[in-house]
Amino acid sequence: MTPLTELAQNAAVGRRTAVAAAGGALLVSTFGGAMAAQAAPLETGPAKMNSVDLNALTSQARESLSNAPVVTVAPDAELSVEKSAVSVVSAADNEDYQAELAAKEAEEAAEAAAAEAAEAAATAVSTASSSVDIPASAIGNSVISIASRYIGVPYVSGGGSPSGFDCSGFTSYVYGQLGISLPHSSSAQSGYGTQVPASEAQAGDLMWTPGHVSIYAGGNTMIDASKPGTVVDFRTIWQSNPTFIRLG
Repeated sequence: MTPLTELAQNAAVGRRTAVAAAGGALLVSTFGGAMAAQAAPLETGPAKMNSVDLNALTSQARESLSNAPVVTVAPDAELSVEKSAVSVVSAADNEDYQAELAAKEAEEAAEAAAAEAAEAAATAVSTASSSVDIPASAIGNSVISIASRYIGVPYVSGGGSPSGFDCSGFTSYVYGQLGISLPHSSSAQSGYGTQVPASEAQAGDLMWTPGHVSIYAGGNTMIDASKPGTVVDFRTIWQSNPTFIRLG
């Protein structure tokens, strides 16, 4: 019978097993009921433990170990531990991290540019002065009131926001705030709404001539984004025969 088989049988019958190392070898011993008999059970009643002959127990344990079969382990046995490689990527080489940084920088740059444009527009508005008297008919008019907010905004070719307007970008932006959608094209805007005679034109009507569009402000005035180098402002009508268009 092999030592391992004997160990299994001892476990099956409730024997105890003692293991000790001596001289580079592994010693395994079993001892059972005889040892257990040395320890008296606990008394009933108050918590009290009977005395145990520890010297006898130690002697019996030593005797069992000396008579037990010996299992040896080769002195040159090695313990093998599996190792896994850990890769470390620097921040400079981490593409995801660099992409995140680039996106954040682009967002901050866009915010800074927008703030700069808004500040420039506000400065232009505060320093601009209208070249004409605004007619009483324009006062309180919803279209003119909205358009007047952008006096001083510089003309920008292709512009369609308070950071810069061209003529059709200005009119489409103003009317858009009233729920009237117009294309960003002066020629295309001429096809919207209903044409009215000059004698019936009212402040807030669209005013169109080939290549240019503005907002009629009443009397002989208009408000528009005129041309490069100028700002949004009220002006005297300079077109010879403009077309007036009623929107909404």
